[in-house]
Amino acid sequence: MASVTRGVWWLVCPLWLSAFPLFAHHSFGAEYDADKPVTITGVITKIDWTNPHSHLFMDVKDDKGNVANWKFEGYPPVVLYRTGWRKDLTMKVGDTVTVFGWRARDGTNWAHSREITFSDGKKLFFGPPAGTGDGGNTPAVKVPQ
Repeated sequence: MASVTRGVWWLVCPLWLSAFPLFAHHSFGAEYDADKPVTITGVITKIDWTNPHSHLFMDVKDDKGNVANWKFEGYPPVVLYRTGWRKDLTMKVGDTVTVFGWRARDGTNWAHSREITFSDGKKLFFGPPAGTGDGGNTPAVKVPQ
């Protein structure tokens, strides 16, 4: 009986532990405010192709020349690839882009991204719509620095 219990434990434990990333996943509304859309232009400083969400980091200058680093959350790498993104080709550190998304509820320089516009005018989705609908019908607001 003890060997059966031990065998079940060795099967169940890895499955249970693999579910931990799911516990950490959050909803759009828990982190971001669908009533606070932002459109921000800046220079890419870092791109993380990670699961469950990719992230891009961007230096943004305000009217006074002060620079703030922003973090944008988006789709996982497999979805980006399916929608036309190519790692290290589509967007690189040093590129200037414009990102449309929704600001974090805590007011920090963090946002959920939806669409990225490149300097040549090309647009690609980097993240899903806001959790309360398509989110594209809300006007962008100037980001206070």
